[in-house]
Formats: sequence, structure tokens, C-alpha cells
Amino acid sequence: MKKTIAFIGILIGLSQSMFAQDVSESKFSHSILFMAGGRYDNFRRCAATPAGTKGGPIADVMFITKYKLNSNHTLAFNLPVFRPILFGLAFKMLQFEPEFIYEYSNVVNEKLDFITGPGLGVSFHYGPDYQSKLRNLKNSFFAIGPFFSWQAGFAFKKEGKVRSSANIKGFYVPLFAKDRSTGTVLGGALLYTLYF
Repeated sequence: MKKTIAFIGILIGLSQSMFAQDVSESKFSHSILFMAGGRYDNFRRCAATPAGTKGGPIADVMFITKYKLNSNHTLAFNLPVFRPILFGLAFKMLQFEPEFIYEYSNVVNEKLDFITGPGLGVSFHYGPDYQSKLRNLKNSFFAIGPFFSWQAGFAFKKEGKVRSSANIKGFYVPLFAKDRSTGTVLGGALLYTLYF
């Protein structure tokens, strides 16, 4: 658990250093992403569903840092904020899924771009399984796994700059834990992003 917290601290530090870049650098952009959706999850306890339910709704707020490679290709780092803080403070659980996104964009018209691309991240879990009561922390365990995703949608421009975007995202996560069979997470979400 201490190693996980240290890793999260490193990611936050890297994100802050990226945010510290001179805003005049046109290759960097920053935004806030709002996510809501649902998932099948035969491993982790969902805070919004009864014990024994495999999955449930998901929601998060993320800080996004993007680096523009060229006019059509961008790399992004998604740093989840809302869900890790909520789960940690309210339930003494960890669900943290930072992710890198490769994004391809194509101009539709002067106000709209089509955007799509894959994502790769890592999923950290500490808490009870889906069969446990929410606050039964005696059954808590640590799990980790790769986070695979794909998203597609549209970016909305004003005066030649992207101001917001709306995407649909699908994801798959195999989770691994000591003395447990591999968990499976499958889900989808709607994303809305506001750029600074």
C-alpha cells in the first residue's frame, strides 16, 4: 500500500511539473474532464450497488495535460482526482486509474474536429471484493492491472482553438491479485472536457 501511495505521489508530481510549463507554449494544453458511465466488474466492490452486484455506475473528474505532436496527433495524460479522493476519504478504499491517451484529430469544419484514439494506463485497487459489504474492510485486498481503452468523439472550436470536447469511451481491465483468479472489468462512459 505504501508503494502504491508513493507511486501516486510521483504521478501527481509529474502532472504538476507538466502544468508548470509556460502557457504560451502552443504545444501544451490543459483541461478538466468529467466522466460518467457504467461497468461490469467481477472483482471490486462498487460503492453505489448492493453487495453481490458485479459492477455498477462509474464517475470521475480528471486533470488532463496534452502535448500536441503535430496538427493531427496528440499525447495526453489523464490524472484521476475525484474517485481516488472520494473512495479514500469516505470508504478507505483505493480505485486509481491514470492513463496515457494517443489522440488523432481530423478537421470537419472551422468549428468541429473529429477525434479518436487508444489509451493505455494502469488500474490500482485496494478494498473488498464485490460480494463483501461496503465497509467490511477485513476482506480488503490489493490488485493491479493494465487499463486498455478507446475513445471517439468531437472537439468544439472557437476562434480556431479547441474549447471543449465530447467523447464516448470503452475500456477493458484485467485485474491481478495474490491468491485470486484474474478479475475482469468491462465498461463504457461519456466524457466531456473543458479546456482552460
